[in-house]
Amino acid sequence: MESNRRRPTLEAVAARAGVSRATVSRVVNGGAGVRPAVRERVARAVAELGYVPNSAARSLVTRRTGAVAVVIGEPEERVFSDPFFGRQLRGIGRELAAADTQLLLLLVESHADWTRIGRYLAAGHVDGALLFSLHHGHPLPSVAVRAGLPVVYGGRPGWAGAADDPGVRYVDTDNRDGARQAVRHLRERGRRTVAVITGPLDQTSAADRLAGYREALAPGAYDPRLVADGRFTARGGAAAMARLLDAAPELDAVFACSDLMASGALRTLRARGRRVPEDVAVVGYDDLEPAARSEPPLTTVRQDVTEMGRLMARMLLQEVAGPADPESALPACVVTPATLVVRASSG
Repeated sequence: MESNRRRPTLEAVAARAGVSRATVSRVVNGGAGVRPAVRERVARAVAELGYVPNSAARSLVTRRTGAVAVVIGEPEERVFSDPFFGRQLRGIGRELAAADTQLLLLLVESHADWTRIGRYLAAGHVDGALLFSLHHGHPLPSVAVRAGLPVVYGGRPGWAGAADDPGVRYVDTDNRDGARQAVRHLRERGRRTVAVITGPLDQTSAADRLAGYREALAPGAYDPRLVADGRFTARGGAAAMARLLDAAPELDAVFACSDLMASGALRTLRARGRRVPEDVAVVGYDDLEPAARSEPPLTTVRQDVTEMGRLMARMLLQEVAGPADPESALPACVVTPATLVVRASSG
């Protein structure tokens, strides 16, 4: 029966191809020094026999596992309710799949998870790690460094000394410029009192967007009453919008630093009887799928989250195995552009 067939061996492939076992090993493990015609014969024998390399034996030869850890510094509920993470994982997964590399997802529910994740990373199960959604004080960077793994960060690392460390590699979007574009747009539409709903300010993306907001305001216009933290969630955005309306009922515009928070802000504005954009103009950040379907459609700042995930994975693979073409190697830090997308919510 089919289920009782023996698994093809390296020796069987060698016999079928008419080459030595060592030659087959070099071919299946990506080694050099094999002529193209011989490599083709081995590949044909592998396909005909249905040979699958033994991953444990392959790791002994290549000293690589063929797997990458993706560690997100957020609990499960946040990761699976925010389409940002799905977009980023899509980009990462596509790039890793193209390189025949597995993605292992690790989430952080509590501080106790850091010990577990540290043990896993240090145990040689993966070739490298992609880390993102970090908060100041997270032990994740030091955990990865102690594990001795190549690491790429999603977002600009914010710990002391990171900016001057040549070993730090990351992919980010231009958060400050994106925020400046949003606020300038609102001011150009005649809005005079522009509030902001930030994410947690212990994350560099939130801090940079707040900085861009302040830079784009009229001189002397910054008012702490117009700043509220929405935690990068829809519920947090709704609560932050309510606090802003209570503190500054005269506000006529709000820049929400994520589309999820903007969706919550829109709900609160409707509940308070404020028309959008007639009474309050709204701009979000991300340009995720729900933005164009909101009511009214949301003006937002687009960042290519899928492409950022792809670049993170490519940068890490480059660290693990070296670039296929040195001239196309990515630099240590890549910052992608942010672009304002104007829809009805800003008037």
